[in-house]
Amino acid sequence: MADDVQGVVVPTLSILAAVVVAYLAATLLSVLVRRVARTSAVAADLSRRSRRPMRAVLLVVAVWIALRLSTDPSDWTRTVEHVLLIALIITVAWLVGSFAFVLEDAALQRYRIDVADNRHARRVRTQVQVLRRITVAILVICAIAAILLTFPSARTLGASLLASAGLISIVAGLAAQSSLANVFAGLQLAFTDAIRVDDVVVVSDQWGRIEEITLTYVVVHVWDDRRLILPSTYFTTTPFENWTRRAADLLGTVELDVDWEVPVEAMRTELTRLLQDTDLWDRRVGILQVTDAVGGLVRVRALASAVDAPTLFDLRCYVREGLVGWLQHEAPQSLPKTRWEGTAPAPTSGRRARPETAPTPTPTLPVPGGWSADDTQTITTGGQDARLFTGSIDALERSRHFSGPGQDVIDEREQAAGDAEGRQP
Repeated sequence: MADDVQGVVVPTLSILAAVVVAYLAATLLSVLVRRVARTSAVAADLSRRSRRPMRAVLLVVAVWIALRLSTDPSDWTRTVEHVLLIALIITVAWLVGSFAFVLEDAALQRYRIDVADNRHARRVRTQVQVLRRITVAILVICAIAAILLTFPSARTLGASLLASAGLISIVAGLAAQSSLANVFAGLQLAFTDAIRVDDVVVVSDQWGRIEEITLTYVVVHVWDDRRLILPSTYFTTTPFENWTRRAADLLGTVELDVDWEVPVEAMRTELTRLLQDTDLWDRRVGILQVTDAVGGLVRVRALASAVDAPTLFDLRCYVREGLVGWLQHEAPQSLPKTRWEGTAPAPTSGRRARPETAPTPTPTLPVPGGWSADDTQTITTGGQDARLFTGSIDALERSRHFSGPGQDVIDEREQAAGDAEGRQP
């Protein structure tokens, strides 16, 4: 009876003492790290992230040592030691993961993204985020594999699986083809610098920023606070726009269709005034040009530059509103118009004039080759009708030059061709 009591009390006291020793050791290490953390940001992050996993590792090791020293080998001790071995594998993986996170955080702290030129910092941040996920995945897989190898039956199964690894890999590759494609696409995006976290992109006609890049999908924060979740293969197989690939500064256009009476120089002066009165403009480019003048309207394009895409959007809205207001108040004659001109038939002499009716449409001659339909429009000069092909004697005479040979010329050509055939032997 005394031996049984001793066999229970001694291991219990040993385990309790081991727990106390482990707690004291963890506290001592924490105090030392906190002292170093006062002058080191890395030590502070290490103390914050590794406090719990370090305590767990020390506790498992202390309990295992106490159990070994206070008990004799038996079935229940082997079972408990197996459980402690599994717990040790889990806690060690947790501790290694915290160390990896500390190193990744230290790398991120060296590269700030809240500065003007942050392209390199965003590239490093993207790669660190992907490496963090790869680290977690590797640690989890290694921990699960180590736990399974502690079971003899699992070791036997692993040996048989290794023997047929070729066939299993083919089956697994076919079954998880799309998932593996996304994983490889995620790695490609992280290390080929196609997109980075905080890049401004246009995907599926949506403007937004890259918020997160994982091994299988990419999160795009759209301008209206929606999130687009796109598979990683989308960015490796589909064309998309990256507005911050090399630099953040951009050029933007504002196009207006105005009347031919628009004062271009005055409008250009107004654009310069608008740009100089706002801090949205980065003072690189600011010009106004007439880019088109067909179809009864004049197309004016204002070109301006900004430091980044959001600022450019606001600048374009500001310029558009300013030019529209200037046209309304200072140059109303420049607003778009649609012109239409018609000619009423003159009354016939010697007859009573008929009541005024709608003008009868004038038949239109076919448009000659090499001329467009716009060339037959009426050109009013000095109040006289100067149509190109209809409406006056000169116009009709001009149309004959573009209507081809007459019937008499055609008859002469046919007769000459017949005489030539009759003279042949």
